[in-house]
Amino acid sequence: MATPSLWEKAKPYLCMISLQFGYAGMHVIVLLSFKRGFSHWVFVVYRHLVATLVFAPFAYFLEKKRRPPMTKWIFLKIMGLALLEPVLDQNLYSVGIQYTSAAFAAATVNILPAITYILAVIFRMEKVNLGKVHSVAKVFGTAVTVGGAMVMTLYKGPFLNIIPSHGGHHEAAAAAATTANPHWVTGTLFMLGSITCWSAFFILQKNTLKDYPAELSLTALVCVMGVVEGGAVAVVMERRRSAWAIGFDTRLLAAGYSGIICSGIAYYLQSVVNRSCGPVFVTSFSPLSMIITAVLGALVLAEQIYLGSLIGAIVIVIGLYSVVWGGSKERSAAEEALKLPIVDGKINGGGVTGNGNIQMNGDGTTKGSLNRVKEPNGNR
Repeated sequence: MATPSLWEKAKPYLCMISLQFGYAGMHVIVLLSFKRGFSHWVFVVYRHLVATLVFAPFAYFLEKKRRPPMTKWIFLKIMGLALLEPVLDQNLYSVGIQYTSAAFAAATVNILPAITYILAVIFRMEKVNLGKVHSVAKVFGTAVTVGGAMVMTLYKGPFLNIIPSHGGHHEAAAAAATTANPHWVTGTLFMLGSITCWSAFFILQKNTLKDYPAELSLTALVCVMGVVEGGAVAVVMERRRSAWAIGFDTRLLAAGYSGIICSGIAYYLQSVVNRSCGPVFVTSFSPLSMIITAVLGALVLAEQIYLGSLIGAIVIVIGLYSVVWGGSKERSAAEEALKLPIVDGKINGGGVTGNGNIQMNGDGTTKGSLNRVKEPNGNR
């Protein structure tokens, strides 16, 4: 087996880090459009309509030869993906961000890896072995992350003037926001519901890619179903005709930016990385988005960072990186085990069987048999 180059190893990290900059911009732009009267029900429809128009032609032509046939079961999974992410996640997120702030919404996303890890364990995509340090680190980090989210939910505290203000403008804006927005806890619960749906989306996405390994086509189909399902919900929930009006303003900017960057490109890159690295890896870079959004929110929207949000975010980051550290150690142990020499069907006392296939146990050891001798460098 050829050793991956440094570039190949770095690509998943670069993709996920780049997306956090895109999400940070979305938090600010979308909240700005909501404050100017854009309906979040309509926003979801327009966002995925833009993504469909941009990415569907690429999906049709670029994956025409390798796109697998559509089956009833795959179609139902795609409908489920559209329900979880475009409809439930984004509408819950839209309500939650209006009740809190852009910086708070970005900070709440930090619990995404923990919830994804819990769901991955439930659906047997991840294994828990308390006899191993890396597994204990992942469990501990998950618990700490949830604790940080509870701090953010239950304690708001005074606002912190981290970025210097001018003429009391930031203090006045923060005080007005606090007076006009008494639904902080409600908004936090909406955000937590949004994150849970997002985590479930990644779990189902990983499962769907096994049957439908065409990432760009899957992205386009999820966006199409997002328009259909989101449009049905919007027609029922939004009765004002004026809510559907859009021009060259923040509404068009929010729909276009979110549709291209945070739906089309994000769905595609997440599909590619999710297929190779798993859902927990995909969700492990969210703290970067929180930091960028906090700065942009303070500069553009005159938002303040509250003490409870800061304490909770710090706790969440500690827990998050415990999970990431545990995951990296687990992958390293598995890779080292696969590099061990296999001689006469034995690998460190364990048999290896079955046409050259090596099965990994939950504790990082291997089992099975092999009919040929394999050298440590991978050459036969």
